[in-house]
Amino acid sequence: MRIPESELIINADGSAFHIHLKPEELADIVILVGDPGRVAMVGGFLTDVEFSRQSREFASTTGRYNGKRITVLSTGIGADNIDIVMTELDALANVDFRTREPKEEHRTLTVVRIGTTGALHADIPLGSPIFSHYSIGCDGLLNWYEGRSSVVDEEMEEAFKKHTCWNSILPSPYFVKADEELIRLFEDCTVKGMTITAPGFYGPQGRVVRLGLSKPDLIESFSSFCHKGYRITNFEMESAAVAGLARLLGHKAGTVCCVIANRHLKSSNTDYKPQVKAVVGLVLDRLTGKELKEPSMEVK
Repeated sequence: MRIPESELIINADGSAFHIHLKPEELADIVILVGDPGRVAMVGGFLTDVEFSRQSREFASTTGRYNGKRITVLSTGIGADNIDIVMTELDALANVDFRTREPKEEHRTLTVVRIGTTGALHADIPLGSPIFSHYSIGCDGLLNWYEGRSSVVDEEMEEAFKKHTCWNSILPSPYFVKADEELIRLFEDCTVKGMTITAPGFYGPQGRVVRLGLSKPDLIESFSSFCHKGYRITNFEMESAAVAGLARLLGHKAGTVCCVIANRHLKSSNTDYKPQVKAVVGLVLDRLTGKELKEPSMEVK
């Protein structure tokens, strides 16, 4: 089946429309970051760098770490950008850009998002790396796709909606589990996470500046939810979209975030770059099989 030009836009140079990567430039391991400026920081870990490029919020580079080829790509903020990035990454891997037809053999990418986050419990110190075993999409993105129910945990969704007295005017939440292989890879060096993917930084994460909240007890109701041995550990804005689209498209995905704020303690660390850099090293070491020396992540 040929994919029409209106549905998959390919630039004149043969690159994907938004992220400006060409099929031959994409590695099997992909690191996603939000901030375009963080691509250069992650790229500093790489050798044999093939290119560095930026279009809008989508900065990218491909190089090697511990002998393995890795692509680093920024997404900007929010699940809507993840919809663009994951769809175009999959197209680069699994669509022949010359014929516009899906390839017969599926190529599986390993996609790990590295970001920052706010923790919801006092026992999660600033600087801790949280791996999102489950991500809870409060953004509604996955609900637009066929097959959504095949990749989510509907039992957890119903328990969450009941526990939080979910408002029917909000998007229906979806629960997606990260790739099992990645969970095992990071389980001994990260906090076991169940992560809220919020569609905003302020109200959807329970912050009040000048506008009140439709759900004033948001923080308490989220942080008190517990199911199947998991508690909600943190807020961020992309992990559920990454995990959900990856599962629908047949890729391995997970999210590791560095804690830079604790909502329970009302504390934050604005000088968090050294801790994020430590998390980047941790992720790259684990993904490439390098012998790991555990970094000190906690901020006193």
